[in-house]
Amino acid sequence: MRAWQLWFLCFVVLNADAQKVTSLEEDLADAAFGNFLDPLKDLFDEDEHHSAIAKFSLRNPSHPDDDLCYIVPGKPETLAACAFNSSSKTFLVIHGWTLSGMFESWMPKLVSALYERERTANVVVVDWLSSAQNHYVVAVQKTKAVGREIARFIDWIEETTNLPLDKLHLIGYSLGAHVAGFAGNHASNKVGRITGLDPAGPDFEGEHAHRRLSPDDAHFVDVLHTYTRGSLGLSIGIQQPIGHVDIYPNGGSFQPGCNMRGALEKIANFGIFAINDAVKCEHERSIHLFIDSLLNEQEPAKAYQCGSNDVFDRGMCLSCRKGRCNTVGYSTSQIRRPHSIQMYTKTRASMPFRVYHYQLKIHFSSKVNMSEMEPSLTASLYGTKGEAENLELKLKERLETNRTHSFLLVTETDIGDLLMLKFKWTETNSWSVSNLLKMVSSWWSGNADGVEVHKIRIKSGETQQKRFSLAKGVVCVWFYICHWSEGGT
Repeated sequence: MRAWQLWFLCFVVLNADAQKVTSLEEDLADAAFGNFLDPLKDLFDEDEHHSAIAKFSLRNPSHPDDDLCYIVPGKPETLAACAFNSSSKTFLVIHGWTLSGMFESWMPKLVSALYERERTANVVVVDWLSSAQNHYVVAVQKTKAVGREIARFIDWIEETTNLPLDKLHLIGYSLGAHVAGFAGNHASNKVGRITGLDPAGPDFEGEHAHRRLSPDDAHFVDVLHTYTRGSLGLSIGIQQPIGHVDIYPNGGSFQPGCNMRGALEKIANFGIFAINDAVKCEHERSIHLFIDSLLNEQEPAKAYQCGSNDVFDRGMCLSCRKGRCNTVGYSTSQIRRPHSIQMYTKTRASMPFRVYHYQLKIHFSSKVNMSEMEPSLTASLYGTKGEAENLELKLKERLETNRTHSFLLVTETDIGDLLMLKFKWTETNSWSVSNLLKMVSSWWSGNADGVEVHKIRIKSGETQQKRFSLAKGVVCVWFYICHWSEGGT
């Protein structure tokens, strides 16, 4: 154990009764080493008979950042005072662990987006800040009690207003996702839906279903995973699938626009406690993806069922047959199967996050040893609405002769219906220096020993349209552009 880890462990033991965060570094370490502190949990166990404090603020669309009216369980007059509409959808928004003891800046944005999409809804913000601002392990221990209190609130609302629970949607972020799970598990009747926004990983990864958010907690549980691999191998968000549908944007481990390089430089200069900005960006991306899905209903992002992110990155999983694709975020289609459905998608760095996915299949043949080649491959797409040029084709393995290779192309531009494709091959390694003259010579003499492209096929994930070209005899040597266009052979 490193010296600073031992120092931190001792510090937590000596300050187990602290109720307020006194140092940013202490709490970041709590988050980073959640399971590392398992032996200390008994020190922080709550009295099971002491209920955690949760408050229920029905936010107003015109003041999404203000707590103007609280619904108090057992006091039905507060329902009328807050203008609770029992015939409309009801959202319970549950925050996660907090450093500051205050709501994060995303909260009013999510409230506004929910009202923008569902204008007559009840958006109730669950305030458990008094428990959530403790050391991370303490906050974890309080999640079950907070969940039970929310469950009592749900039972009371259902009994008092006859609210159909299929209209109740719990949205929990980070630790709040597991709080939502406990609430759904302890409610007398099953709630309609729980959405987990990057549920917390430390102390929940690998746990039994009853000790975390799980598909048993609601009729439909969907999860967005955006930070499943943090700095130094630490996972801030949970890695394992824990819902009916689990979506991993960008594989769940990297989010475009989050400056991980800058974060690593800060870590090099200031130590592990400098990871806060990177954690915030990657972890909170789940919230902003959900907000995006509320505001951009006409341009929803799609995710695709796949066995792994590596297979998805090869473009192998862009099928929508038999429910294999779904909408990301609020409009996710409800699918309930015995096992979780894992889906993947790519995103942009900022809102709107939607991109367009294409699978490009190319069948190569060659009389030379292709395994020694390290070409640079790019493709350009031209359509009825626009174009996307010089898209990199990432080689996941060595090229092999007489084999079809599959690539994933991603563009931020909606090009419309595909009209033409350009494929470019550029040889980059030293192998070409000794062999290119020989290849070019044989090419000019009519005895090509270069790389032949026999077939190019392309499929759009968003439209499911397929295009292909029989290109037998086209030789790509050193620097060559292969064209395909609508109506061509």
